[in-house]
Amino acid sequence: MEVKRLVESGVTDRAHARLGGVLVSRKRDDSARYEEIADELRARIGSGEYAPGDRIPGENEIMTTFEVSRDTAWKALQVLRDQGLTETRQGAPTRVRKFERIVRPASKRLSREVWGAGKSMWSVDVVDKQPTPLDVQVLPVELDQRVARLLGMEEGQAAIRRSRRYAIGSKPVLRSVSHIPADLAEGTPIAEENTGPGGTYARLADIGHAPTVFREEVRSRMPTKAEKEWLKIERGTPVIEIVRYAADVSGRIVEVNEMVLDSSSYVLEYVIPS
Repeated sequence: MEVKRLVESGVTDRAHARLGGVLVSRKRDDSARYEEIADELRARIGSGEYAPGDRIPGENEIMTTFEVSRDTAWKALQVLRDQGLTETRQGAPTRVRKFERIVRPASKRLSREVWGAGKSMWSVDVVDKQPTPLDVQVLPVELDQRVARLLGMEEGQAAIRRSRRYAIGSKPVLRSVSHIPADLAEGTPIAEENTGPGGTYARLADIGHAPTVFREEVRSRMPTKAEKEWLKIERGTPVIEIVRYAADVSGRIVEVNEMVLDSSSYVLEYVIPS
């Protein structure tokens, strides 16, 4: 009876009890401890004890340090990976993931001082690297109900759809799909791949429909399968979804741009005058 009580009371999986010459393993139920271990390792990453690129303890070290089973150690490491904090390559140790974030100052990049001067908004976001556009497509389309609602138009009305991805180096960081009413875009460079200096907003200004107000809706969510492939997103990394509305002086929405950003690549910055 005493042996049974000791076994059921639970201690670490390394501890033992000897009663009446019988060696009895007393294994504690550590199935929930993986979250505590993950919390501690996450705190060490946050404090800088483990810097980007540093190796963190592996399964064997976690088992020894925290006196837990291999399954618990594995689960703790999976939590960190699923949260996008670490990365593991086959045959290599787990390391703290490196984040080289793009600062996206929304207020500045949307200023007329930028696109009105013929500059790319990327010149504000990235000053030391040249973004590469990928998969650029410019097509005339009939609006579906969802996008028509965003533009304040009717389903089936004509628009120009511009879609592209952008990469910094070899890493895609953003996918953008914009719609512009066809009566504004047709016959202008907006309907062509190369819109010219200042992009779409400068061309809208050329025809008297310069954006005067921008509104952005920002959400965070987990990526779809297609988005993981488009942006080469690591497991456990959420995306930032931004829907931007551009309106002219009359209040007409002249463009809706739906963007999906790799959250590990960005810091969103908003400067709001008091």
